[in-house]
Amino acid sequence: MEVWVLFAVFVAGLIVGIPVAVTLGLSSLVYLLMSGIPAVVMPQKMYAGMDVFVLLSIPGFILAGNLMNQGGITNRIIRFAQALIGWVRGGLGLTNIAASMLFGGITGTAVADAASIGGVMIPGMKKAGYPADFSAAVTAASSTVGPIIPPSVPMIIVGALSGISVGKMFLAGAVPGIVMGLAMMVTCYWISARKNFPRQAWQGWGEVARSFGGAFWALFMTFLIIYGLLSGLATPTETAVVASVYALIVGAFVYRELKLRAVPGILIESAVSAAGILALVGFANVFGWILVSERIPQAIADAVLTFTDNKFLVILIINLLLLFVGMFMETIAALIILFVPLLSLAQAVGIEPLHFATFAVLNLMIGLTTPPVGVCLFVCAGIARLPLTPVVVAILPFLLTNIAVLFLVSYVPGFATWLPSVLMP
Repeated sequence: MEVWVLFAVFVAGLIVGIPVAVTLGLSSLVYLLMSGIPAVVMPQKMYAGMDVFVLLSIPGFILAGNLMNQGGITNRIIRFAQALIGWVRGGLGLTNIAASMLFGGITGTAVADAASIGGVMIPGMKKAGYPADFSAAVTAASSTVGPIIPPSVPMIIVGALSGISVGKMFLAGAVPGIVMGLAMMVTCYWISARKNFPRQAWQGWGEVARSFGGAFWALFMTFLIIYGLLSGLATPTETAVVASVYALIVGAFVYRELKLRAVPGILIESAVSAAGILALVGFANVFGWILVSERIPQAIADAVLTFTDNKFLVILIINLLLLFVGMFMETIAALIILFVPLLSLAQAVGIEPLHFATFAVLNLMIGLTTPPVGVCLFVCAGIARLPLTPVVVAILPFLLTNIAVLFLVSYVPGFATWLPSVLMP
């Protein structure tokens, strides 16, 4: 009885629009009170969920991304991307995607990507003659690449949940992220050519060199993060701290666009963002503990294995489940609640944990661009000053492209496992 009330309160909270973290906490508290379990269990389980050393890297990477964004990174990356491919038909759309791929290697969050790149590119594309709905759609779709190409906040969460090396998780996302970005570029070019969208003039190799020089210190940050992890010189948490210090130095003293008086405000903004994520982690851990105590994950695994133990069918079922969940639930909450039970199911049919973790994160990233809870859709629609419906229609070709990449990564493990096996054997 209590578990049905748990689900009822959770679903009702989502329907009426209560924030996911609050909904998780409220439904868990109702369950505890109905079951006669002391309420003190709730803060204990919350703290246990947040008391994981690797989670300290999340505030660090958020701070580094905010410092670099305030320090002039967005315009430099866009200028470099536009110099490379802006001359192709639909060049500003392609530039949008390329900038998201480069920018995602610094922030690690899709919403930051959508807001930062979108704030510049959506008005620019509209001014150049692109439809507003297409401009918002391509920005929202490409922002999902950010949390796949390292560094990645969701992959840090997965590492904390499963014990998989965060370094390996970062590397596992690199190839799928690049493939997804390139596939969206093909889709963007096809739409642009069919609708005769504008193209920019070729600016010459000199502009390519100058724009690369301007973006070099921003792009070098990704190398710094990856090298720190692969070399063993730093843990993910230490790497995040180094990245934050580097971002401060580059923004304030190299680019000279980050004003030191703005740093306290950036620290507060980053702390609030990190606190929101960690609070979500804490509440989701309580919810997940309740599900485990009620043996819900085991029941799900048993039900699937009773139906089939075919590896390919199980992958299909997992993907369909996560695609559905991603439409209604925030990514990190979905990972904390579902990742461990689905990992057990995946391992039962012979799916490698690193491979499963990669396509699970990729799957839930797609949820950021699907209604009704697609956060990136709302951000980009707001910037474009459009209602949600035309943006949803315009993003459908990109969604289908990303789902095709998802199934490619799901059924060809090498996309996720090859790079970690070479660089971190």
